[in-house]
Amino acid sequence: MKNDQKKHVIMLVIDSLMNAPLQQAVNHGHAPALKFFIEHGKLYPAVVSSFPTMSVNIDSTLLTGTYGDIHRLPGLVWFSKEENRLINYGSHVRELLKLGLTRSVKDILIHLNNDHLGKNVKTIHEELAHLGKQSASINTLMYRGNDQYQLKLPKLFTLFKSFNINWPTNGPSLFTYGALSQFSQLKRNNHFWQKYGFNDAFSVQELNYLIHNDLLPEFTIVYLPNLDKDVHKNGPLYIKGVNKVDRQLQKILNTYPSWKEALTENIWIIMGDSGQAPIHAVRKKALIDLRRLLHSYRIMKLKDGVKKEDEIVLGVNERMAFIYSLNPSQLPLQKIAKVLQKDKRIDMIAWKETDFVHVISSVKAGRLNFKPEGKYKDQYEQSWSITGEASILDLLIRNNEVKYNRYPDALARLYSAVISHEGSYLVLSAKPGFEFIGEGSPTHVGGASHGGLHKQDSLVPMIVTGTHSSPKYSRIVDLKAWLLTLINEQV
Repeated sequence: MKNDQKKHVIMLVIDSLMNAPLQQAVNHGHAPALKFFIEHGKLYPAVVSSFPTMSVNIDSTLLTGTYGDIHRLPGLVWFSKEENRLINYGSHVRELLKLGLTRSVKDILIHLNNDHLGKNVKTIHEELAHLGKQSASINTLMYRGNDQYQLKLPKLFTLFKSFNINWPTNGPSLFTYGALSQFSQLKRNNHFWQKYGFNDAFSVQELNYLIHNDLLPEFTIVYLPNLDKDVHKNGPLYIKGVNKVDRQLQKILNTYPSWKEALTENIWIIMGDSGQAPIHAVRKKALIDLRRLLHSYRIMKLKDGVKKEDEIVLGVNERMAFIYSLNPSQLPLQKIAKVLQKDKRIDMIAWKETDFVHVISSVKAGRLNFKPEGKYKDQYEQSWSITGEASILDLLIRNNEVKYNRYPDALARLYSAVISHEGSYLVLSAKPGFEFIGEGSPTHVGGASHGGLHKQDSLVPMIVTGTHSSPKYSRIVDLKAWLLTLINEQV
């Protein structure tokens, strides 16, 4: 590389990469690429994710540098008061079919990025375009940029009369979204049986195309989804899943004449997006059936939508859930919370009332009340007003300083979820070992799941090579500002 040549910033987001299995894979000699990056860079073992710990929310936080109260993308499943309907970006095909396949696909492909992600925030792609810099997104769920594209639906979808062949969307300068939009035009790894390109091999193929053809822009973000499925099925310590990811990373490094040259030419950031907590192997024990717990109330059925007599809507995000009261004057949130509080598998229940967020537990007496701005300050320089039982969120408060333990950055993350969208709703998080189910929800009995506020869901590793710079704090919400600094330094 010439001395005056700038470094490209390449971020690889590996879904559900966690530090413990990463370390085991490296120590056992099964992950040479990851070992290489760690030995030539810096490992951040515990970066805090957003909440709920679901990819669409996390990616929105990563791209905008804000939590859900600002970027307005609440989770994978949520209820829109404005549209009076449940929105689902792909929890399980059973739920999508019941909600209506056409509407669900439009939510995923069009509305998620172009309408539901808040217009009051700028993604890193939009900010870089404003600065006259190019960026690339490869298979990321969130990608909003300034350039217009047409997503080309696979031929299978054309069998449905309600589907158009091409759907408009806005992405960055270089944009790959599976077989629906790709710049390499290679006919590999993007067939029906390969999830139309939403797989690790396709993501790596697209990145290697940019590298090989000297087309890398100033910033590239690549999403590698496969590990998530492996961990869901086999549990948090599934080392073979990390080994498979490492083989894909080796393919990237092998694109260069030597692995060290890959480091010389680029700044690499390799990170997870959320952790996963183990789920009990006994089905009746593992699954918190919200329909059964709330059987005395009329719960909206997915295929029917909201009916006049309905009282409650369930927005289930695996180990986290939104519970909506459609008529809070007749069915107050506190009344629903008291019913749910009887189930000892539910870690915490929160809602907003007046200016405060109120939090109760199924195992601890009392209530925690908090709101932004006050005499208490945490390690992220956020100040809070706090009253009540701090142990509900495992807060350690001494000399007006707040320290987090089981729930990293708990106050900001929980507050953001409670005010992330309009409506009257509870926010639930399950204890490790358990996950919520509603109508048609995916289950991971004997495996692992995420979504919750607990540190098992919330902490991810990050490896950085090619720079001595660091983000202000080890949180995903702080990475955008740091990335912009990194990219702007490469001039």
